[in-house]
Amino acid sequence: MDKLKIGETELDSRLFIGTGKYSSNDILPKVITSSKSQVITMALRRVNLDSPKENILNYIDKNCILLPNTSGARNAEEAVRIARLAKAAGCGNWIKIEAISDNKYLLPDNYETIKAIDILAKEGFVVLPYMNPDLMDAKRMVDAGASAIMPLGSPIGTNRGIRTEEMIQILIDEIDIPIVVDAGIGKPSQAAQAMEMGADAVLINTAIASSNDPIMMGDAFRNAVIAGRKAYLAKVGSVKKIASASSPLTGFLQGDE
Repeated sequence: MDKLKIGETELDSRLFIGTGKYSSNDILPKVITSSKSQVITMALRRVNLDSPKENILNYIDKNCILLPNTSGARNAEEAVRIARLAKAAGCGNWIKIEAISDNKYLLPDNYETIKAIDILAKEGFVVLPYMNPDLMDAKRMVDAGASAIMPLGSPIGTNRGIRTEEMIQILIDEIDIPIVVDAGIGKPSQAAQAMEMGADAVLINTAIASSNDPIMMGDAFRNAVIAGRKAYLAKVGSVKKIASASSPLTGFLQGDE
């Protein structure tokens, strides 16, 4: 499979996973193994240096890339503060910007997100912004220094699938940096759908963590992402309105005259 490049880093896996909502932290290493994910996102508030049992970092393989998010930030100022704290806590220089002041639908504020990108990219962060899929805002994020764009498929944690398909497709077609579909994907088939569209990766949390068997579901999503990417690279056949036989309908049943 072709590699995914974000910033200066090349990745074999195009499946990013989250760390929230699991029944126990102990299951997380097994999910990371089954999913073969290399990029793991988590909230800074779960980095508890005073309690090894509660510190999420103790359950993430050291070879994985940490993608701390700015969960809880309502604006650019708060997102920047959390990003700097994450770096100081040893989480590296990757950051997922979440600037959310809407408490009902948890929709990201693109305007505040762009302001945060501009500050953090200049400080050397590899910035991946979570955003409402809008082409003009995506272009502004690229100009501000984003290393990838993370449009939502549907409201976070809903498992409703890709309800913003047409808008995401526009980003895939028009934006030159990686597109990572984030939020709302509830089934492996929906992850495959995103990859078939041409998305560069997907981020999955709730769909794996809330399943009856997160370890098996992690493997299912891994295979779905691989299948979707292969389908995109192979280019699917054209869609037709009328039937088209795959084998000749005439010839071999007609005898010699």
